Amino acid sequence: MTSRRNFLHTATLSGVAATIAPNALWSATRPAKDKLGVALVGLGYYSTDLLAPALQKTKNCYLAGIVTGTPEKAEKWKKQYNIPDKNIYSYQTFDQIANNPDIDVVYVVLPPSMHEEYVIRAAKAGKHVWVEKPMAVTAKECQNMIDACAKNKRSLAVGYRLHHEPNTQEYVKVLRDGKIGKILMVSCSAGYYDARTTHWKQKKEMGGGVMYDMGVYVLQGARLATGEEPIAVTAQQYTTRPDVYKNGLDETTMAQLLFPSGARAAVQTSYGMNMNFLDVIGSKGTMRIEPYSAYNGQKGLWGGKNTIEHPYEVPSQQTMQMDDDAAAIMANKPVLAPGEEGLRDIKIVEAIYAAAHSGREVKIS
Repeated sequence: MTSRRNFLHTATLSGVAATIAPNALWSATRPAKDKLGVALVGLGYYSTDLLAPALQKTKNCYLAGIVTGTPEKAEKWKKQYNIPDKNIYSYQTFDQIANNPDIDVVYVVLPPSMHEEYVIRAAKAGKHVWVEKPMAVTAKECQNMIDACAKNKRSLAVGYRLHHEPNTQEYVKVLRDGKIGKILMVSCSAGYYDARTTHWKQKKEMGGGVMYDMGVYVLQGARLATGEEPIAVTAQQYTTRPDVYKNGLDETTMAQLLFPSGARAAVQTSYGMNMNFLDVIGSKGTMRIEPYSAYNGQKGLWGGKNTIEHPYEVPSQQTMQMDDDAAAIMANKPVLAPGEEGLRDIKIVEAIYAAAHSGREVKIS
């Protein structure tokens, strides 16, 4: 785990440090345990099918508790994972988690509109916090979450699973080492056809819209590929299902990013079509990663002949992510994807929405 964690901190050029630099170290004593207890907040698909199974394979943490508003789910999880009654909470009893020494980390896996509330409540309860992406709906909410964790001297990590997986780490190293020269152009796409109409992803008030979800992956692709933060953006949106995607809720979004070096990126994300790749054009060669943001199966080719391929089974990404973040907490070291990383993406998301709605270029400060 240590070698993978160290890579994204050390394989940086001037400018990229802002992309993946960690929080300043928090003041905390090392927990007197070999493993950290994790409580999952929200027991939807991601917790049920990926995080809970991944926690059965982690070395540095384990599933200690749950928070759910559905008694039937609580009973099922209690039996399936042998969770004691004292570690099962509802949203009404959530704050009592402060008195439970079994739980060291609260992992917020709720719709984005609820992230700010539960991250802040978890931090006030004295727990370290992991939060799913998107970090929040607005940059202000992200900053409030960062401030709350800092005030309570707790670690805050965003669930950017790709930061922890070896294919991403290798392609970033290849690019940082200048193997394909100066980065000139990036194209990144991530999307799938979502036939649902009533999920939170189709509800604007809950943080729905594709840019918050799959769109975060393409922003990460552009930022990690260039090693820079964008300074301006133009964007367009459209929908093929206006009865579902309306009142500013986006089904498909395309954006063009400008970076300080002059590099440009074209990113596309959609709930209306399947696409998943990262293309990078450099002054001395090219790179392609496809699929780019899948749960496994990533394959890369750079310089026309050099391959990147580290196979693993689902849910290995989630296992690596949680093990890395738990190890960082126990060692009082920075996490790979701190709150500031999620904040940067949401600032860009807000700029993309502003550009799409205005039809004009929007500067990003």
